[in-house]
Amino acid sequence: MDKKEAFITAIQNNEGLIYKIAAVYSNAIEDRNDLVQEIIYQLWKSFDSFKQQSSISTWMYRVAMNVAIYQLKTAKRKVTTVPLDEQLSNFHDTENSGFEEKLQLLRQHLNNLNLLDKGIVMLYLDNKSYEEIAQITGISETNVGTKISRIKEKLKKQIIKNYNYGT
Repeated sequence: MDKKEAFITAIQNNEGLIYKIAAVYSNAIEDRNDLVQEIIYQLWKSFDSFKQQSSISTWMYRVAMNVAIYQLKTAKRKVTTVPLDEQLSNFHDTENSGFEEKLQLLRQHLNNLNLLDKGIVMLYLDNKSYEEIAQITGISETNVGTKISRIKEKLKKQIIKNYNYGT
């Protein structure tokens, strides 16, 4: 299999992660589509640098997250919200009348996280191991565990404080 075929196969096998990252880091459909194109372009440019020290999906996550974060940092606009609907849709429960309200509150707090923390939450919700999250984000496994614990605690405190849950 030549380079082009290997790349196309890798993209086809992992296209979901590209779209997921684009959805987490961009709001408008046009921005999302532009980000998907930029991610694929950067993956192609750096495809030769993939050394198979990790899985192809781990490498693609890392490149895609770096591209998304770079795009946001260089943009001259402020991102106010980042929809995590795709990540949270698995938790939808129409039987529980208060569920939608609670889900909306959680989304609101998740959207206020910094770019790295949003990525960590996305990977965590995607059932990635601490080792995989560390490889993708470039931080240590210990730091991943610490960040996840702190994010959970921060979200819990914000929800309790702002909405008087648990009192």
